[in-house]
Formats: sequence, structure tokens, C-alpha cells
Amino acid sequence: MPNASDPVELSTGPALAVAAAVREGRVTARAVLEATLARIEAVDPLLNAFTAVTAGRARAEADAIDRARAEGKPLGALAGVPFAVKNLFDLAGLRTLAGSKINRDHAPAKRDAALVERLTAAGAVCVGALNMGEYAYDFTGENLHEGPSRNPHDLEHMSGGSSGGSGSAVGGRLVPLSLGSDTNGSIRVPSSFCGIFGLKPTYGRLSRARTFPFVASFDHLGPFARTVADLAATYDALIGADADDPSLAAVAPEPTTPALARGGEGLRVAVLGGWFARQGTPQAYDAVARAARALGAKASVELPEVELARASAYLVTMAEGAALHRDRLRERPKDFDPAVRERLLAGAALPNAWILKAQKFRRWFHDRALELFSDWDVLIAPATPVPAPRVGQTTFELDGREMLVRPNIGIYTQPISFIGLPVVAAPMPGGERLPIAVQLIAAPWREADALRAAAVLEAAGLAFAPPPVV
Repeated sequence: MPNASDPVELSTGPALAVAAAVREGRVTARAVLEATLARIEAVDPLLNAFTAVTAGRARAEADAIDRARAEGKPLGALAGVPFAVKNLFDLAGLRTLAGSKINRDHAPAKRDAALVERLTAAGAVCVGALNMGEYAYDFTGENLHEGPSRNPHDLEHMSGGSSGGSGSAVGGRLVPLSLGSDTNGSIRVPSSFCGIFGLKPTYGRLSRARTFPFVASFDHLGPFARTVADLAATYDALIGADADDPSLAAVAPEPTTPALARGGEGLRVAVLGGWFARQGTPQAYDAVARAARALGAKASVELPEVELARASAYLVTMAEGAALHRDRLRERPKDFDPAVRERLLAGAALPNAWILKAQKFRRWFHDRALELFSDWDVLIAPATPVPAPRVGQTTFELDGREMLVRPNIGIYTQPISFIGLPVVAAPMPGGERLPIAVQLIAAPWREADALRAAAVLEAAGLAFAPPPVV
């Protein structure tokens, strides 16, 4: 645990330890922030996680927190906690890049994204914007325009994408919290590669207002953290209605922090077999086996037609992405990363009948998943088939076959986001240099169940964020 009053130690420790120290007057928010900014300046040239550091804004926010405390005003649950966001979130005064060259010509945002406003209202201090794959169409964390964000456990390896900077910044202990997005796995893949906790909530649970979209029918936003309690507290600060996001579901917010105290009591846990038990490396399956033992998993169950679900997710991703970027593809094709451009162009050529069939199948697959949750509360699966490949690596071996890295990192995440289920990615270091994670998948609106399962693994010493090499 960090020294309870040392701002340098606190800045690399848990978010809730920072907030407690600030509320109790053992340290100022400004002191923690200055330690954070110093570490970013020293370490980020190695990780390349940040695309902008908002030091002036952050100092003003930290000073306001310290004044409020001096005046005896109540402070929020995340008082003084530094955080940063994937650069598809609007930050007032910054251009919202979404990982692209084209968006550099946009006007600066006039208002923060809804989730940034909520963290700020909870007392957290925004220190900047984070690197990401171009227009979120990426699993590697490699950005042609900004350079790759790098893995905090081995700088020669990928951070994962598309929320690569979000994973790298938290795993590298530059900030205790970050926000990212997940369309096909872009929270869970960086969590796995960078050895941190990530939460992809139920589709429609968190506001997407004032963020740059990718695939509207299954874009999710969510937090990263290094402890389960920090992840739950951040999620709890983010939930709630928002008239600015018409896709937000009319479901009452349910804070998850109180549920963590229940541990695994009453949780019915099973392992996902079939598709999820093939193609991965021994490290991926060892992580699942260790999680299953600790959670008392009672059975192995299967989702039908998972391969078809993954293929359908690809079709919808390509088609919706192409529709979103049609004008940019016509007007500025040379300003795209060629790998992104070619996939978007391919999506524009897909027959509409294929997309309609994929969407119909999606409903069927969703219903089959809900049938499993009539018997089980949490399903365990690998998050990624492998630990992080090297930056620039284009192929890897899966199940005895050489396969392309970029499209196959998400073989276990895509079928789950396709139907909008809530998932916690829990890092399960097993002694290897590079970590890997498991997915803890829950029924819709049951984020608390996935977080409780993660807390059990954390309490058992199995799920934790290992220290970075930087």
C-alpha cells in the first residue's frame, strides 16, 4: 500500500487511497497532481499513452478541490484522483481526434463528454487525452499518426486496442483511472495486455454523449482501473440518466460498490466452453482454470453458433463504420491509415441483405445467451487468446495455425459485445512477463455480479495489476 500522505506514492497507488487522503487533509489534490504530471513527463515518452496533457485545466481543478476542503465543503468520492480519457471523448478546448489525422482540422470541443463531466463532478481531475487506434477500428494500439502506445510490461509489445493509451496509462501507473470505449473488445483487449481491470457495461448503460462514434449499435464506454474497488467506484460515478444520449436505456442506476462486500456469496458460476475453449494459448486457458477454481465454477456450458456471431459482428462493424465515414472516404482517402481505409471501403461494398441477416441472427444469439443466465450469474472466458504480441507483429500461431494478429485478437471479445452483455476483464498474472486476463460475463444490467466475481479473484491474490517495468 502507498504511504498514506506521500503524494508521489499515492499518485501510483489506488484511486480510492488518493481520494481518502485528500478528503482527510493528509495530502492536497494539487500535490498529488504535481506528482502525477511529473511521472507522465518522465515515463510517457516511453509509453506514448498521451496525445495531450491538460496541465492547466488539471491544476485549476485540483486547486478548486483544495479550496473546497479548506472551506469545509463535502468532497466527492473521487476527490483529487487524476484520470485521462481516450481521445474520442470531448474535452473542452481540445480537438477530439478519435485517433485520426482528419479530425485534427476540427474545431476544439466546446463542452466535455458526459462521462468526463460525471467524473469531474465526483472530484476527479482530468489530466489529458489518450492515444488510440484510428477511429477505434483497431485491436493493437498502433496508431499511424501518433505512433503506437506501448505495453507497460515490455515496451516492445502492444498495448492492445483500440483503447491502447487508456490501458497503457493505467497499467504504467501514470494515472489510476482512465476511460475508454469498447465496440468489439477495445476495453477488454488492453486490459488483458496491460494487466489491469476494465469494465464494459451493458449496452445502453452509460451515456455516450459528446464522444466520437464508431458502430452505434454496439459502441460501449467504460472505465479502467488497477483495483476492483476503484473500478466499481468509477463506474458508480458514471451511471445515471442523460437526455443528451437517446440510446441510453431507461433502467434505474444500481451502484455496485455496496455489492462488493458480499464477495462470491450466492454467485452461480460456469465456464464458457466450445468456441471459448479453442484456439487460445495455454496461458489463456490456465487463467480461466485458475479463475474457475477460485470462483467454484460448477460446469462448462456452451453458447451455440459463436463463430457465426463473430462473423455477424464483423459485418455490422464494417457496414456501420463505412456508413459513418462515407464522406471522409470520398474527400480525404489518403489521410486514413491504409489498413483502416481498406476495411471501411470493404464495408461499403457489403450487400444490405447480409447486414439484415446478421442483425436478425443477433437477436437469436442474444436470446440464447439469456437462456444460459437463467441458470448462471457469471460466465468465465478468456479475454484474449494470447498475451500481447510485439509492436509491428502481423501474425501469430493459434491452435497450430498461423493467423493474422489484427483481426484475431478479438476472437473471444467480439461475440460478447455483439449482444451487449456486461463484462469485467480481470488480469490474471501467472508468473509470466506479460499478463493476460479473463472475461467475467454477466447478464444484462448485472455489472455488480461481474465485479463481485472479480473481487473474489482479487481477494484470493489471483487477479491483480502487476507493477510495470517503467
